[in-house]
Amino acid sequence: MKQHIFPAVKLSLLSLVVFAIIYPAIIWLAAQATPNKGKGEVATVNGKVVGYANEGQNFSQDKYFWSRPSAVGYNAAGSGGSNKGPNNPDYLQQVKERLDTFLVHNPAVKREQVPVEMITASGSGLDPDISPEAAYIQVKRIATIRELPETGIKNLIDKNTEKPLLGLFGTSKINVLKLNIALDKLQR
Repeated sequence: MKQHIFPAVKLSLLSLVVFAIIYPAIIWLAAQATPNKGKGEVATVNGKVVGYANEGQNFSQDKYFWSRPSAVGYNAAGSGGSNKGPNNPDYLQQVKERLDTFLVHNPAVKREQVPVEMITASGSGLDPDISPEAAYIQVKRIATIRELPETGIKNLIDKNTEKPLLGLFGTSKINVLKLNIALDKLQR
């Protein structure tokens, strides 16, 4: 029996040291080399922190671009999806309500034009990005409320669009918080 217990105890202690001390120390040191010391990308306006660019934010005012819906209420402490399947009646009702709300606030948009990402939550519930198509579909509403030309807002979308890595990996996307900050600067 000793021949089995001692190796198991040694392996457990070695695993404890490696995975509870050495590995976290390496990750912490790597984080210290990043611009914000591993705390994420902070978005500031006039020296005031307005949010984190790598977390989804809830924008519900019509004068701003809206983010993807969140299954967790944009709470980073409880990241996750809804776990409801695509045929779940509660989920289908929720998607229908999101679609109806989107159409009420964007009357120039037809039902079939609404990008799926604007009515379905992401897997994490905290997706900070939308596609350029999801941004363009909101231009008319924002231009009307802010009394800005649509072309100026479309140019802003183009400037804030992140292209795929090397033109191959990923999709084009726009960080909604950064876009809304730029939108406020444009209006000033």
